[in-house]
Amino acid sequence: MGLNRAEQVLSDYVRTHGDERQHWQEKVLAICRNIPNEHDAAGRLEVELKAYLRERASVVKELKETVSQEGLAHISMRGLAEYWIRLWTAPRKKASPRLPFEGGF
Repeated sequence: MGLNRAEQVLSDYVRTHGDERQHWQEKVLAICRNIPNEHDAAGRLEVELKAYLRERASVVKELKETVSQEGLAHISMRGLAEYWIRLWTAPRKKASPRLPFEGGF
């Protein structure tokens, strides 16, 4: 999975700041506990990541440059949200496929 430029810059920032990384690991786990559907959890996390990017871009040079080049409205954080869910949560059990009814009892 590839991250877009903004996602990569934000991920690098979080990875290199231990307190930030711990905060986001806990947030990902909490969101996934409260929203069992992975697709919906990623959507919620994306909203949180975009708000965080907006806030941190006001003080972190690399994030500010990325936001000014790409424009916050055009930046997606969906890939990073999905990546962190896969990275920091236990794999979810997939529903087993249903076999067609073959008759007989």
